Amino acid sequence: MPARSKLQAGAARPASPLTERQEARRRGILRASARLAGRGGFDAVQMREVAECSQVALGTLYRYFPSKVHLLVATMQDQLEHLHGTLRRRPPAGATAGERVAETLMRAFRALQREPHLADAMVRALTFADRSVSPEVDQVSRQTTAIILDAMRLDTAPTPGQLSAIRVIEHTWHSALVTWLSGRASIAQVRTDIETACRLIDLEDTAVRL
Repeated sequence: MPARSKLQAGAARPASPLTERQEARRRGILRASARLAGRGGFDAVQMREVAECSQVALGTLYRYFPSKVHLLVATMQDQLEHLHGTLRRRPPAGATAGERVAETLMRAFRALQREPHLADAMVRALTFADRSVSPEVDQVSRQTTAIILDAMRLDTAPTPGQLSAIRVIEHTWHSALVTWLSGRASIAQVRTDIETACRLIDLEDTAVRL
């Protein structure tokens, strides 16, 4: 398997495999979480109501997700996974890797923009996450990295410099979400920040060729 495919294949998978029934139950819980968050944001996601909406016992819900923060971070990973599938069906058309990544992340941003309550709930959960939520946060990061790598269309494993650029881009994208959701940045400012960060990829590509 090519290096990029290995990275993508490792994105967003549970630490231990679930049975088909368990996976279906988990998907139902995540759908319920997204629906509730989409209606009323972070505060609307109450564990008892999530359990009722997904038709599982409250104790069962807590076995899958120990807290609301765990649940909403996992919901973000799930939303990104669905978005990744959409992006693969309609890949970006930029001339350079940086342009393609910027286009991809702006499309992801617009998808979140369509459901601002859900976006706010997921981003707040990421902000509140402590060390106990590290596995779920890591899955979000791996999924985001996989999306960026797809847009870059690398033929070989990413270099340390490219991986560093990807980390900066991920931080910029997350920060742009936070500032937009808080009303401190316009969509135009978000686009400018993301495009500026994504130029790091093209600078690194030039350095590699030299």
